[in-house]
Amino acid sequence: MFPDDLGYTSKHEWVRRGAGNVIRVGITSYAAKELGDVVFVSLPQVGEEVAADDACAEVESTKDVSGVYTPLAGVITAVNDALTESPETINADPWRGMAVRIGGRRSRTGWATSQRGRVQRTGLGIG
Repeated sequence: MFPDDLGYTSKHEWVRRGAGNVIRVGITSYAAKELGDVVFVSLPQVGEEVAADDACAEVESTKDVSGVYTPLAGVITAVNDALTESPETINADPWRGMAVRIGGRRSRTGWATSQRGRVQRTGLGIG
């Protein structure tokens, strides 16, 4: 249920490392469950610079609006445009509902690997 190749932030994002300093960021199944039915996703523009711990996207549900936060500073290199047409993808499979890809400029901050599922079970951040 919890992919082994992910790290998790204290704000309920999952982080998957790619080649070099590139990472993919999405929200965890815990966050998706807490939000309820996702009805809208606002994504940044490719090429936009982001700072560590800044919201780079917004997820709107029938209950709330929540930011998707970046664990490192960098440049948005890709966004999941399919989420604007089908935001419910986040509820159906949050592990595949990548919001953004970031080319990092600094090392990661505030996320942990291993301990898979702890975010899901407790609702608390790892670390």
